[in-house]
Amino acid sequence: MKEGKENVEDSSAPLIEHLTELRQRLIYSVAAFTVAMLACFTIWKPIFNFLTLPLCKSMIQRGHQDCGLILIKLQEGFFVAISISLMGGLIIAFPIIGYQMWRFVAPGLYKSEKGAFLPFLLASPLMFFLGASFAYFVVTPLAFDFFLGFQQPGSLASGENSEAGTAGIAFQGSAQEYLSLTIKFIVAFGICFQLPVLLTLMGKAGLISSSGLKNVRKFAIVGILVLAALVTPPDVITQIILFVVVYGLYEISIFLVARVEKKINEQLANDGYFEDENEDFDDPIMKEFDEKE
Repeated sequence: MKEGKENVEDSSAPLIEHLTELRQRLIYSVAAFTVAMLACFTIWKPIFNFLTLPLCKSMIQRGHQDCGLILIKLQEGFFVAISISLMGGLIIAFPIIGYQMWRFVAPGLYKSEKGAFLPFLLASPLMFFLGASFAYFVVTPLAFDFFLGFQQPGSLASGENSEAGTAGIAFQGSAQEYLSLTIKFIVAFGICFQLPVLLTLMGKAGLISSSGLKNVRKFAIVGILVLAALVTPPDVITQIILFVVVYGLYEISIFLVARVEKKINEQLANDGYFEDENEDFDDPIMKEFDEKE
């Protein structure tokens, strides 16, 4: 009992104090998000220019002289700025929000639980950033180049017997639609890169095992293929890239879960939990029973 008191921090405050603490943490989180959102709103045009770089590069490679997006509705430009501000504010304020939530939950955890959970809390934003970077630098250029490939120049037929020409197909994209598509790519790949973090955490909690992940590997392959078809455009190259990356993350997850299981078994062995099993196995009565069988 004394050892339990040493491992657990003093958290015997009444319910009203816990609610007050939660309220304070939420206020800090909302304040951080608001400040970050307002900061992004003041520089939304440079952020928008950064997000349109993959499109502009693809258009330049295809001989376009101008990289412009149009505003279909009068208020569309304002909502583009708001969307960029919300996304940028959430990304910038996420470390502060995560820290505030950690400060609220941590007093109720054992020291061992804190040491186990904290690495996953730090790895989650890192993996999301890697996934978002992969989407921005690899996937979106391929996707936009694929979509732009359906354009064709228009021409007028010449000659006395010619009555028709070729209708041109030119890209005149909406700024809001382009931004929505780009954010979907970034968020989707950021979430996909959370797979090792999620599966490893579930393995540490005992919800899954490495052998179980290996047994359902064929179902995972089908699920990843379906995910690649839904998230990416109808471009085989992009779908193959997403499948290879996510399946690679799945195999890495199996390796990480196996390492977690190994550490747990070693800890249990050091604590003496496996000794009883060995003694039961060496019991003469059990040996005689096995021989009869």
